[in-house]
Amino acid sequence: MARPQSAAEFDKKKVVAENRRARFDYAVEQVFEAGIALQGTEVKSLRFGEGTIAESYAEVTGGEVWLINANIPEFSHGNRFNHEPRRPRKLLLNGREINKLHAGVMRQGMTIVPLSVYFNSKGRAKVELALAKGKKAHDKRESIKERDWKRDKQRLMKERG
Repeated sequence: MARPQSAAEFDKKKVVAENRRARFDYAVEQVFEAGIALQGTEVKSLRFGEGTIAESYAEVTGGEVWLINANIPEFSHGNRFNHEPRRPRKLLLNGREINKLHAGVMRQGMTIVPLSVYFNSKGRAKVELALAKGKKAHDKRESIKERDWKRDKQRLMKERG
């Protein structure tokens, strides 16, 4: 059986969309890699680097995980078979991973947040999902202080040689 990968080990060849605000708004507990069931014109749009996941989230319904509110704009050269930009998209995960996500959402009140959409080395579109808890305002202030201190520390180290 394959070992679960950490977020640093995911094979990200080309990052298409990134939810940079997610790590600020949520405390990330566990990270998963999921495939996406896409139509042809959606893949073409993603290959051109279009798409946003800023307001999107994932939910578990009927034993399946769905990516809700992700925007992949229509393909410019698509014809009448073009896709709907904000349609729900099925995410491809193992049954054990779906059970972990479902348990985290139901028992612990967590949220499933997409962190990034990317293509791996095989050319497959993937989503990096996080099981996360929402941060309170004081937690966000703490994150800002920590980030500023790291920046100041790097600046001081650079000045001293």
